[in-house]
Amino acid sequence: MGFTTGSCAAAAAKAATYMLLSGETIQQVKLMTPKGIELYLDVEKIRQTEKFVECAIRKYSGDDPDVTNGLLVFARVKKERQTTDTAFYEGNLSLEGGVGVGRITHPGLEQKVGQAAINQIPRKMIFDAVQEICLQKGYQGELSVEISIPEGVDAAKKTFNPRLGIRGGISVLGTSGIVEPMSEKALTDTIYLEMKMIRSSGYERCYIVPGNYGMDFLTEQLELDAELTVKCSNYVGEAIEDARLLGMKGILLIGHVGKWVKLAAGVMNTHSRQADCRMEVLAVHAAMQGADRESVCRIMQCLNTTEALKIIRQLGILEPVMASVMDRIDFYLSGRAGGEFEIGAIMFSNEDGILGKTPNAEQLLERIQNERKQK
Repeated sequence: MGFTTGSCAAAAAKAATYMLLSGETIQQVKLMTPKGIELYLDVEKIRQTEKFVECAIRKYSGDDPDVTNGLLVFARVKKERQTTDTAFYEGNLSLEGGVGVGRITHPGLEQKVGQAAINQIPRKMIFDAVQEICLQKGYQGELSVEISIPEGVDAAKKTFNPRLGIRGGISVLGTSGIVEPMSEKALTDTIYLEMKMIRSSGYERCYIVPGNYGMDFLTEQLELDAELTVKCSNYVGEAIEDARLLGMKGILLIGHVGKWVKLAAGVMNTHSRQADCRMEVLAVHAAMQGADRESVCRIMQCLNTTEALKIIRQLGILEPVMASVMDRIDFYLSGRAGGEFEIGAIMFSNEDGILGKTPNAEQLLERIQNERKQK
């Protein structure tokens, strides 16, 4: 395992705050991640002045190296609070992005246009880490934190950020604070093992989600049982094949529109490097429901599904478009399952909740819940 850019930013901010408020110099900082794993990280590039303290944590991606591996994530902390329109605020604290942290240039992401691409959970980690030191030192004044990743300017060119409307750097990411190895063999083996454990416990049906967003929606919005859930990452096809090999009688796929819409084109590996047909699918199905040429062209130019769905919603055809998409998803999923077991899907978005279900999704959901109750 490694640790995320979000963990780096939070640890750097914590170390800088400690040094600013104590006047001491530290070479290592402790950070508890949302996953519950405690990190002890080396502090580098320390710079202490009368006005601020700046230091850095070096990103480590573990056995899943990516373009951010080895980059230095800096935090600069001052005894004042930013008052810009683009900063994030919590109490007496402000947070901004500096050089190498991307800026949002297009609506549809969780941040506003103009704000730094520091995602929600890393923001909370940063604020919590700084607040911890303030409480420890009895400091109740204002503080500003600026996160910068100088090498992120060049690294971003190798990512999908420009396509998402994030310019000038990389994103500060991470839902758990930990980077888990993502080799294809390790992931597919894990999918099989998780499903096998469910099957060995006497269950013949289960839920499939791509990752944390799907799991959160399943447990928090649908209030379903996480113990009967397998995370498949991008490997939908492999999960379906595992269900066949293990003799499952049914699987229900629950996922965000950003991934699941690709299933409507028969794409069973939803990683963006494998295929990105999101706008093509939505544009075609909108056209099938009467969208005019101009609107179809606008959908094709969208950078994300949130923006595309907004256009479709404005046209008043969201419901029939989603019904059409789900019918096509059902077609491809049923074909991949080969009639050997039940398969269905539920697709959601953060804005709309459930967007659509395959025709048998409700029945399959009821069967999984009944099977659980009988145990």
